Amino acid sequence: MKETGLLMGEVAKQADVNRETIRYYERIGLLRGPLRTGSGYRLYPPETVARAQFIKQAQELGFSLKEISELLSLRVDPESHCGEVRRRAEAKIADIEEKIQALRRMKQALTKLVAACSGQGPTSECPILEALATRRKRDAHSR
Repeated sequence: MKETGLLMGEVAKQADVNRETIRYYERIGLLRGPLRTGSGYRLYPPETVARAQFIKQAQELGFSLKEISELLSLRVDPESHCGEVRRRAEAKIADIEEKIQALRRMKQALTKLVAACSGQGPTSECPILEALATRRKRDAHSR
């Protein structure tokens, strides 16, 4: 019987990921373990490419590997509903909004520090370094 399927390199190339990513997804259970050829090479079914692409796309949208595992489970569960997927996507949007707000606060704080620094003089007198050291001391005392 002839062995059919895709070798790891073929899956990786078609899914636009590297081989180590395929191995990692397999190790953590996002991709099913492949068959092995007589010489020990991994042999994946063609649908592995679409699954790896799904994982990659979901990661690019900010989903964690745990969340992706849950999405993959929902995808194959005949009892699941699109509303559950929508709820998870809306929750991800809320997480992203929180991160954006945190980044804006960080940018605002850094902008103030940069404005206070002329960029002249020794680092021992740098207002940015001083503010960071003072804040750390203040935070340590408030604990």
